[in-house]
Amino acid sequence: MSALGSAWPPAMTPTRPPIGRSTGLALLLLAAVLLGLHLGAVPITGADWLNAPWRDGPKSGGAHVLWQLRLPRILLTLAVGASLGLAGAISQALFRNPMAEPSLLGVTSGAAAAVALTLTVFAGLQFAVPPSARLWLLPLVGFIGALMVCLLLQRLSRWLAPGSIAALLLCGLALQAMTFAVVGLCSFLANDEQLRAINFWTLGSLAGANWTMALIMLAALTLLGAWAARLAGRLNALALGEAAAAHVGIDVDRLRWHSVVVVAVLSALSVAWCGSIGFIGLMAPHLARQLVGADVRRMLPCAMLSGALLLLAADTLARTLAVPAEIPVGVFSALIGAPWFLVLLRGAVRRMGSA
Repeated sequence: MSALGSAWPPAMTPTRPPIGRSTGLALLLLAAVLLGLHLGAVPITGADWLNAPWRDGPKSGGAHVLWQLRLPRILLTLAVGASLGLAGAISQALFRNPMAEPSLLGVTSGAAAAVALTLTVFAGLQFAVPPSARLWLLPLVGFIGALMVCLLLQRLSRWLAPGSIAALLLCGLALQAMTFAVVGLCSFLANDEQLRAINFWTLGSLAGANWTMALIMLAALTLLGAWAARLAGRLNALALGEAAAAHVGIDVDRLRWHSVVVVAVLSALSVAWCGSIGFIGLMAPHLARQLVGADVRRMLPCAMLSGALLLLAADTLARTLAVPAEIPVGVFSALIGAPWFLVLLRGAVRRMGSA
């Protein structure tokens, strides 16, 4: 195993009780939600909170912004951030690599490439689907693209360098480059309307949020989070290696397949409705391990809270710094995440030098 893999799982011993740290993170997230609801071009007052859609009487502009725009957007932001954090945590535990995440492994770019192909090359497919089912088309296409990249990544890494963690990451970067090339080709073939849609997917935005998206994403996160919680104990055993996990009675192939499906579905739903948002899945698990340690059972819920907080902070900056214009949220996540990745890479290089 490479030096990157030999340092896994990282030895994190929190100085404070993990439950206390998780509670503090949850309170910080709650404060960020309240701040995000009140920040924006339209001020929100206490009367707007009472002027809910189900109450009779005329609706003020602030009430409409609060209940129909900001609240569903923040709920979708929380769900997508938590999904990306959960997907990143599962990816790192599955591949035993602290720098693994859906975007670096090509999963999210695979979903984006599938969506871009549907918007351009297979544009007629959208009109062949009944209007009531079109909301589900892009998430389904994104799921297929993400799942295909996951399966191809697993096959390639086993074929080229079985057991090599570094080879797995390099295969992911190669697949990411290939899928980005597909997106670039679709951009070249697209008309103006299709090009604007593709730019949305490549830069990421939560501006199109509505209650339907938020509720579906929250429901999917609840179901997949419960599924991931059942996998957490087996992922802990996998940290000792596939052979050791198999010796204690764990079906490694079944565990790998279940984990890949969870990562693919979470990534596909996030990308299909919000575009490519990178680095959240990389940063959130590391922050969670710093807070509660490397135990996957405690780390998964903390990674969800961390991902929700990071994406909410990025989206709040994206929609408030250039009012009335809006900056793509993927820009802020990359500005925060790229330096973070370089710091992690520097740490990995130091471990390799001392190995």
